[in-house]
Amino acid sequence: MGSARDPAADLRRIAFLLERNREPTFRVRAFRTAADVVDGLAGDELRRRDESGSLTELAGIGATTARCISESLAGDVPGYLAKLEQQRSGEDDLAPATAAFRAALRGDCHTHSDWSDGGSPIGEMADAARALGHDYLVLTDHSPRLKVANGLTAERLERQLDVVAELNERYADDGARPFRILTGIEVDILEDGTLDQKPSLLSRLDLVVASVHSKLRMPAAEMTPRMVAAVSNPHTDVLGHCTGRLVAPHHDASRRAGGPEKSTSGRGTRPESEFDAEMVFAACARFGVAVEINSRPERLDPPTRLLRIAVDSGCLFSIDTDAHAPGQLDWQPNGCERAARCDVPMESIVNTWTADDLLAWTADHSVRSG
Repeated sequence: MGSARDPAADLRRIAFLLERNREPTFRVRAFRTAADVVDGLAGDELRRRDESGSLTELAGIGATTARCISESLAGDVPGYLAKLEQQRSGEDDLAPATAAFRAALRGDCHTHSDWSDGGSPIGEMADAARALGHDYLVLTDHSPRLKVANGLTAERLERQLDVVAELNERYADDGARPFRILTGIEVDILEDGTLDQKPSLLSRLDLVVASVHSKLRMPAAEMTPRMVAAVSNPHTDVLGHCTGRLVAPHHDASRRAGGPEKSTSGRGTRPESEFDAEMVFAACARFGVAVEINSRPERLDPPTRLLRIAVDSGCLFSIDTDAHAPGQLDWQPNGCERAARCDVPMESIVNTWTADDLLAWTADHSVRSG
């Protein structure tokens, strides 16, 4: 037993690891709620309640979270946390090539907050990214047409830009390692290939991810020109999860060992959209648009056969998590393993670049559209 730990920090760490493991939302929320309750207590009330055994009388604290708080106050790593950390340690034993790609990444170019369909505030997402060693996080909440994901209207996006500016002032005043949030959006590619946001507003953003979310079963003869039109748009920087597929997730060890990728019909899965990959990736190479290597376990997009075509086409890439919660920001090794397996050139991955170099690239539309 040692000096007391920070119970709220331990509870949030548990929530982070549960998110990383794709545990049910209600379980994650229980620990984040308990952490907020702990932070809201005045003076020594937390310790007094622990000593009197009345922690569970507080709304938002149950038997499991109370036990974690008690262990943390006693100076011990909560048993629940220790178990999750041990599991993470085993999973983080990456192959050397995968580890090299992960070590080279400086940020994540596709993330969501509770402004659209994410589960956490912007600052919480950014703090988690910083703790993972990132230099920057690109915030890319959804555009207005995707109402099911609470897509941002132009007015809400304008307000979000102000919030990001305030948070960046906080990071700038922090004497620790530099970090910043870059402004962005995951903009829908509409049926005619146009982008679902005002061009004047897109031009103000640091980075734009363009993705297809509707009419995914459109015939290839229509999907191909739709995607090429979006890629040729000077505001597009990254082509997000290009096939839109949802796969039956494999065990992490199987993926990292190069296990097969399956796309089957049925509940929880979705087949790939059909398009002329050589034509779309040639357009990406011509216009300087990065092909996203999406690290979400249920996406793993593009499939390896298409990823190899993108490599052969001379494309740029971005290894992203498409995270909707802080713990999901730790999914980048999934994409790194696939990049290593497909011989993606390290220098072609835009989020291995510094924030300044990334911003110079996104601003250089005249060269990219030549």
